[in-house]
Formats: sequence, structure tokens, C-alpha cells
Amino acid sequence: MMRFKDVFSIIGPAMVGPSSSHTAGAVRLGRVARRLLAVQPEWVDIQLYGSFADTYKGHGTDLALIAGLLDYEPDDPRVRESLKNAEYLGIRVTITPSSGLAQHPNTALIRLGCGDQQMAIRGASIGGGNIELEQVNGFDVRFSGVYPTLLVFHTDRTGMISDISGVLRELDINIGYMDVDRKERKGDALTVVETDGSFPAGLQARLGQLADVQDVRIIDWGEGNS
Repeated sequence: MMRFKDVFSIIGPAMVGPSSSHTAGAVRLGRVARRLLAVQPEWVDIQLYGSFADTYKGHGTDLALIAGLLDYEPDDPRVRESLKNAEYLGIRVTITPSSGLAQHPNTALIRLGCGDQQMAIRGASIGGGNIELEQVNGFDVRFSGVYPTLLVFHTDRTGMISDISGVLRELDINIGYMDVDRKERKGDALTVVETDGSFPAGLQARLGQLADVQDVRIIDWGEGNS
């Protein structure tokens, strides 16, 4: 049985623009990148693949991606003015169509930064406004961006997954999905956890206190977190 996501899976999203894949999905990719950076970016570098690269100007995909990076909703009328608004805010934007291959035709690689903070995500708009994230900072992971999501950057060591799960168990947070990738044995790793409910205050700090945890990022669209 397929896991129910949301009503958008049935009737499609409210949005500004002609295409749910090129508009709503692109906005959501940008919003995930913005949430992971956790601050307004100073610069953004976007590479587009497949259909995104071929038709992004006609479909407004560039406007949609930047709107997401400004944390606009897909139906926000400011989507149409997102590039101008980003320029007004002093955000340096570079968008490059690529002839390279991607697993999905509507794929974007988004790099962004502010000061010494940087983030890079690669993801695809898979239809109906839904997205799939496939890479974060060079780690191969898979998650939807729909559910409350933890990204724990850490050193690969024995017991790390148990330690992360233990903190969530103590706080009565149910794990719906988990994905782990590592650069090398005992090297840098990333654990992604999707959960069934919003996160309590202090969870990010609590996980950050675990031995060998380097950073913790959160995506949570729940009340008080959107």
C-alpha cells in the first residue's frame, strides 16, 4: 500500500504558474534548500537538467526556484517577481542549463551560501508538485521533503544510528523512514530521518550534543515551523 502523502497527491497544488512540475515542484525544491541553509542566502548557483534546462524560461522554473529560496509558497503572487526581489535583497543568482544527464528530467542542483555556511542539494520535481531529494552536500540520500525531516551530519561510527534513534524514542517521536550514506568507512556520514509528527523545541540541540555529530538540520512545515 502506498503511504498517503497529502491532498496534493490527488488534486494537485495551488500555485502561480502553468505547470505543477515546473512551478510548484520547483518552488518546493527551493524551499527545502532554504530550510537546510537556515538563513537567507547571499548567493545561489543553480544548474538545471533535462526538461528544466530546456524550458525553464518559458515555464517560469527559474522564478519558481528563486521564489522557494526566498521561502515563498507555490501560490504566493510574489513568485512572478522573485528574481527582481532576490536582486533587491542583494542575493547573487546564477542559473545555468546543463546538457548533462539526470535520473529525472526535471532535476536541479542548487548550491547556496551565506558567510561560511554552504549547502548543496540535488533533487527532482516528480509531478503534481511533489519532489524527491536525491543528494545533499554530496551524500546520496532519498527523501520527499513532505514530512518533518532531520538531517544529522556525523562521523560514521558504531552505535550512531542507535544513539539518534534513542533520542527520538525518549521524545516519543516515531520514525517513518530513515536513509544513511557515508563518504567512507569511519568517515563523514549523513543520516536522514522522516518522522510522523513535528519536532519539539530543543531536539536540534539535543541531537547536536551526541558524540561525533557535526551538524543537525531540520525541515518541518508544521505550525510554528513553516
